[in-house]
Amino acid sequence: MNDTTSVLPGTRLLDGKVALITGAGRGIGAAAARLFAREGARVLLAARTEEQLQRVRDAVRADGGTADHVVCDLADADSVRGAVDRAVELYGRLDVAFNNGATGQPPGPMDQLSEADFDRVCAVNLKGPWLAMNAEVAAIRRTAGRGALVNTSSVGSLLANPALPAYGATKRAVNSLTASAAATYGPEGIRVNAVAPGTTLTEMLRAWDDESPGTIDRLNAQTPLGRAADPEEIAQAAAWLLSDRSSYVTGTVLRVDGGMWA
Repeated sequence: MNDTTSVLPGTRLLDGKVALITGAGRGIGAAAARLFAREGARVLLAARTEEQLQRVRDAVRADGGTADHVVCDLADADSVRGAVDRAVELYGRLDVAFNNGATGQPPGPMDQLSEADFDRVCAVNLKGPWLAMNAEVAAIRRTAGRGALVNTSSVGSLLANPALPAYGATKRAVNSLTASAAATYGPEGIRVNAVAPGTTLTEMLRAWDDESPGTIDRLNAQTPLGRAADPEEIAQAAAWLLSDRSSYVTGTVLRVDGGMWA
């Protein structure tokens, strides 16, 4: 490969890499923590709820992986920078990051969403990845030199999203930030991509289904594969994008949606 680290067949995807994962206490982030560690990464788990982080950290360690955790509020700049600095303090470098943390909104038309809920969604889902990428790029520059970032978007960002309008808008903005960052930092050897999950069996989706019964069934009926994803299926896509096996991929929003928007 040109200016990349060769990866031999059979080698673990993330061998030798240090990975930061936000939103790592549950759902896709927790699945990513376990997977990335199995694939050879030393991982730092970040989220707001320490009890959840501790459970995931302990599960990773029980499987023989290397993991630690840091409490992090994605809407707070000092907290985000502190999480990135903690990864470097613990492991001496930062190679890759999965900016997965997000918050949902009460489902419904945009005129029924409170201003406070709108501000909260924007602070976590848009400002959070912006803060994280800025800090991560700086850490990669001063330690590993080259690296990769993956942001979690959503297929709900790609078309109209009347049920989750603020959520969809922030995720569409994340797509734009991803493309801009890819163009900006590509010359330095830092790749930036996003995954856009479809219906995925996370706590956020189950809460939506509890509030609006039948949501999961309706979404599955719109999906050619006819089912929702397990969180690890999304984590697998993120792991590939962060690995050297995707060394010529940057600026991409990869749909992992069972064909929903095919």
